[in-house]
Amino acid sequence: MKAKSVWHMHLMAGLLMSATSVGCLQTTIGGQTLPSAYYLDDDVQYFPKGPEQKLSNQIRALERYKADRLASQQGLSEETSGY
Repeated sequence: MKAKSVWHMHLMAGLLMSATSVGCLQTTIGGQTLPSAYYLDDDVQYFPKGPEQKLSNQIRALERYKADRLASQQGLSEETSGY
């Protein structure tokens, strides 16, 4: 009976140690942060390269607005000069 309780205590201590050592999947050894053992199974997220300027959509919209405004002004001036 006593041997069974000692074996049971060792088993519980082993489970407790293994449960506390699993925690974070990254490890730090000698000042280096190393990846987990499962980094090959991880899904890689790919973000395609975007435009160099962050405001490219705004710049494109302003250029389109200026072109439309210039075209409408030229269209009005051509209509008024024709009378």
